[in-house]
Amino acid sequence: MPQSPASPRIVLIIGGGIAAYKSLELIRLLRKADMTVTPVLTRAGARFVTALSAAALAGEPAHEDLFAAEDEARMRHIELARQADVVVVAPATADLMARAAAGMADDLATTLLLATRAPVLMAPAMNRAMWAHPATRRSHARLTEDGVHFVGPEAGDLACGEEGAGRMAEPEAILAAIHDILKRRQGQGPLAGAHVLITAGPTHEPIDPVRYIGNRSSGRQGFALARAAAELGARVTLVSGPVTLPCPPGVDCVRVETAEEMLNAVQQALPADIAIFAAAVADWRPARQAGKKIKKDARDGAPVIELVENPDILATIGHMKEGRPDIVVGFAAETGDPVAAARDKLRRKGADFIIANDVSPGRNIFGSDENEVVIVSDTGARPWPRLPKTEVARRLVTLLAEEWLHRKKAGHP
Repeated sequence: MPQSPASPRIVLIIGGGIAAYKSLELIRLLRKADMTVTPVLTRAGARFVTALSAAALAGEPAHEDLFAAEDEARMRHIELARQADVVVVAPATADLMARAAAGMADDLATTLLLATRAPVLMAPAMNRAMWAHPATRRSHARLTEDGVHFVGPEAGDLACGEEGAGRMAEPEAILAAIHDILKRRQGQGPLAGAHVLITAGPTHEPIDPVRYIGNRSSGRQGFALARAAAELGARVTLVSGPVTLPCPPGVDCVRVETAEEMLNAVQQALPADIAIFAAAVADWRPARQAGKKIKKDARDGAPVIELVENPDILATIGHMKEGRPDIVVGFAAETGDPVAAARDKLRRKGADFIIANDVSPGRNIFGSDENEVVIVSDTGARPWPRLPKTEVARRLVTLLAEEWLHRKKAGHP
């Protein structure tokens, strides 16, 4: 089928795994969907499918060698990186994910991944033990933070004879994920036209130039929420406390340190349609900040630090009389009974939703890639299973998008 000049251009990197045979079917589906496909085979990928097969189905030459003279005379790897609307890696093996996460560029595939500014979609495929290995989990987390999209893996029978998570997503699921990415790039997501304001990370309240009061928060959940909202087409402002995470693609990031700075940045970012307050804001700050380091002196004993209450950002926005966001969401990191605390917080803070989680010792929430939350609103409490924070973010933003659209259709906030 001939493609039109406006056809989305997909660069398909085929990694070295038995699931590579599915990539040939994916090429057929992409062509049927009026997309242009350029296959790129890794050295291992070419052991499972041939360049001739991929090229015949794609109707375009398949590329394998970074140092092919006829290609690199025109800097072909840079051309591919620039022309792609989406770069798809299917199958994405443990090795290929690890090299991409490390920023390596030792073959055509990894060089292209490093050079492209297009969205990248990976479809992992490997043995279940390899997928569960801490090294692969680190690669997945690093790539996710870098803005890479993932589809799968699925659970089921594996080529090695075992059963579990590791099967590459079916070509139809990969095609659907590509369509979603293209729609978001074109501003067609369910949050198109919406401004979503999100806070993330801790705040640091200075005691002196080297010490501070703060909360335990990596910022990962808030940053995942910002990325998920941007993927659904929203204009996103992310106000973050001091963390080292990179700003998600397409998100306007504002970096702050203290609770007062965060409140000021939030107010300056208004108006917003949806506001999600995921930051772990310090409840108190020192009444006075020492101008120089407080010295330890055994004769004087420990210094007395007078604390004053910080502004309550969630309550300030939740109880606004004018200009309040349509939907206000707070987080409640609690010990004991998090649902009861969330219900009380929902009322006191003027929020529409409170996302509660139990951070008691042993729960392993802070700094983890996973979270276990309960969605609390006026209609009840909905517990979710323990999930990767990226999946919590996708589910929550999807829920909020549906609620926002419902309210818009009903004609009331």
